[in-house]
Amino acid sequence: MKIIVAIKQVPERNAQIVVANDGKGIDERDLAYGMNEPDAYALEEALQLKEKHGGEVIALSAGPERVAATLREALAKGADRAIHIQTDSGTLGSRDTLSLARLLADAIRPESPDLVLTGLQSDDLGLGQTGVVLAELLGIPHSTLILHVEKTDTGLRVKRELEDGWFQQVEMPLPALLTIQSGGNKLRYATLMGIKKARTKETRTVEAAAPTAAPDLSLTRVYLPEKQKRTQMLKGTPAEIAAQLVEKLRSEVRVL
Repeated sequence: MKIIVAIKQVPERNAQIVVANDGKGIDERDLAYGMNEPDAYALEEALQLKEKHGGEVIALSAGPERVAATLREALAKGADRAIHIQTDSGTLGSRDTLSLARLLADAIRPESPDLVLTGLQSDDLGLGQTGVVLAELLGIPHSTLILHVEKTDTGLRVKRELEDGWFQQVEMPLPALLTIQSGGNKLRYATLMGIKKARTKETRTVEAAAPTAAPDLSLTRVYLPEKQKRTQMLKGTPAEIAAQLVEKLRSEVRVL
């Protein structure tokens, strides 16, 4: 089974975020980057399927030269080879979901994979759209919020996470695309031997095609959460104050 895992490189979770001077992005000069956590779970799911059923795992990522470090991490963990869709620094963020999915789809089609895995969403934007749009462009069935994948004689059986602690078992044909939920597996570390082997594994670089149309979505402002302090005294009997407090928690704070 040939599996492609789409991986995004994102700022590390403990990175100090500084808004760029134009107010439309973040200052990337001093940021440290790493593998998007949901994509790491997608990679782990792919590696476990390969260990059980054989085949090949290909890591795929789009971005500037620094993305090569994240692809090497995927290779060190066990991916067989990598594809780097190289873009200029900063231009990837100017693409909307459809434009990005088209980049990935163009790189995936020549490989004719049996299975495409992505993380459920990215840690930076958190839109959760790329995987399902990619499946539509590739013309293959998809399923989201996947915690476990099992290969069957006719395709796949997947476990989906629903709301309120409910789960769903779905039978799917191949080829297919799945977006993987975090926490379904225990992530592995790259071993020293894996790091050494990664140096000899193939990483193919392809140039990103220019967008065919202007993005339908544009980013107009990026800002840090604004802190506000406000004190309001509630008057009345204890019962009246309690009723006012409940109403404010429900309508203003929206925690009830």
